[in-house]
Amino acid sequence: MAKGEQARIEAAFARGDVGIDGASTEEVKDEAELEQGKAREQLLRGRAYLGREFLTWLLWRSESGDPLVDHDGSGITALYLGKVVLRGVAGDVTELSARGTLAPYSENVRHSLDRGLLVSQARLRISHGEREFELTLDAEFLDIRAAKLPALMTEEEDDQLTERLELTEQLSTLVDALVNDFLTVRGGKAWSKTVVPAMKAWMKGEEKGSDLLSKAARAKGRDARAARG
Repeated sequence: MAKGEQARIEAAFARGDVGIDGASTEEVKDEAELEQGKAREQLLRGRAYLGREFLTWLLWRSESGDPLVDHDGSGITALYLGKVVLRGVAGDVTELSARGTLAPYSENVRHSLDRGLLVSQARLRISHGEREFELTLDAEFLDIRAAKLPALMTEEEDDQLTERLELTEQLSTLVDALVNDFLTVRGGKAWSKTVVPAMKAWMKGEEKGSDLLSKAARAKGRDARAARG
């Protein structure tokens, strides 16, 4: 047996890939199962990347403090708080964490986004009507973490549990409304023609957020009219 082949076998044994008899120690998976695994991995990666795009877009959109989308007769506003985590898939810097009251909207964060990083995790305050929620949102699965609900109005323990469940459901609904608004924009023709260039200009500090938001709103209106037509 050639020395190279012998070395390969010994390395496989050391890793536990094969047994003493040289046979594989792992069960051979069905071809369809392997394909399903690959498809699932691609789906999860796509979700993570889309989630990062959403959080980055939301950071840009939220800077003005204006309502982002209407829900049940009231506007939903979002504000990034305290800490934001940026991640990238390539380059020298693959992760950056910024802390501070206005850190998410800082020049350093915008320049990091311009260099290719995207928002991966952020602390947000979402307001709807008179209610304010705080939460940490992760881009991987858009999981809601460490949520802080509005003050409870009821005093009875059983009623408080019901109210907490209702508030938790409302928070999830508000996040879904923001995500759906993003998906509408992301799937429209104006995304690459208007929205992305406007976001890049914002990252570079070339235009004011209000001007960019106005352009994006007009682009969104055109997409909505095209869809109705």
